[in-house]
Amino acid sequence: MEDSFLVITLKWFATAATTVAALIVALDIGRRWTGWGFVIFTIGSVAWVAGAVLAVDWALTTTNAVLFAINIFGVYRYLIRKKHV
Repeated sequence: MEDSFLVITLKWFATAATTVAALIVALDIGRRWTGWGFVIFTIGSVAWVAGAVLAVDWALTTTNAVLFAINIFGVYRYLIRKKHV
């Protein structure tokens, strides 16, 4: 079965978002930037989950549901929690 236009769009958006987020995190240009990288990772995870659910791909759904939780932890760690001195 071929993916719908919506599924293809979600998957490509998720690909772009996670690629940009990985670049931001890999650049290691500060806590705030890394935190925003995790925000973008989280948005990408949501898009991956939506696309995977619509495509009935439960392995991809599960993987990105777990990554969503990890990314939320990254957002908390880098943008919300105070840095230990």
